Amino acid sequence: MSRTVLYDYWRSSASYRLRIALNLAEIGYTTVTVDLVKGEHKSPDHLARNPQGFVPVLEIDGLRLTQSLAILDYLDETRALGLLPQDTGQRALARALAHSVAVDVHPVCNLQVAKHATALSGGAPDMPKAWMQHFIRPGLQAFEVLLGGFEQTPFCTGDTPGLADICLMPQLYNARRWEADFSDLPRICAVEAACTEHSAFAAAHPDQAA
Repeated sequence: MSRTVLYDYWRSSASYRLRIALNLAEIGYTTVTVDLVKGEHKSPDHLARNPQGFVPVLEIDGLRLTQSLAILDYLDETRALGLLPQDTGQRALARALAHSVAVDVHPVCNLQVAKHATALSGGAPDMPKAWMQHFIRPGLQAFEVLLGGFEQTPFCTGDTPGLADICLMPQLYNARRWEADFSDLPRICAVEAACTEHSAFAAAHPDQAA
C-alpha cells in the first residue's frame, strides 16, 4: 500500500481539518510542510501538486486529493468515519452547519485574503485583526443558532465527532488568535470542551503541528 502524505501548514484551517480526520481514522501519515508565510505554496513544486496553490494536499490510496471538504468526504466514505447523521434531512442540516464555517467564514479569513485586505487598507493599524473579527464572530453566532436544529449532545450533531466539529474547531482556534469573542455562545463552548478532550483533536492542534 502506498504511504499517506499530507502537504500541510500548521496554521491552515483546512489542513487542521484533515489532521483531525486522519487521526479519527487512525491513518498514519507523513507530513510535508508547505510554509504559507514564505510563499512555498506558490512554488513550482507545489503548484504541480495543486494548481490552485492551496494546502492541504493529501496523497492516499494512490490518489492525490485537494480541497479539504472533498477529502473529508473521501475519508468518510472509504473509512466509515460516520461524520454525518444517518437521516437524510439531518445530514443536509449537518452539512449546512459545517459549510457555514468552511465555505462562508474561512475563505474570507485565510492568510492570503487578510494580507490583501491589509494592503488595500494602506496598512491600517487595526488590520488584519479588525477584518478577522468582522467575519468570525457573526459566523459563530450563526453557527450557534444553527446548532439549535440538533439535540444537545457532546459534539455538534451527535455523541461522536462529525463533520461540523471538524470544521468548527479550526475556526475557534482562529477566533482565539484574533480575539473574536464567543464566550457567550454556550453550545459552541460545550462542543469546544468535548473536542478538546478528544485525542484526535488534541493531536491535530496547531501547537502540536508547528
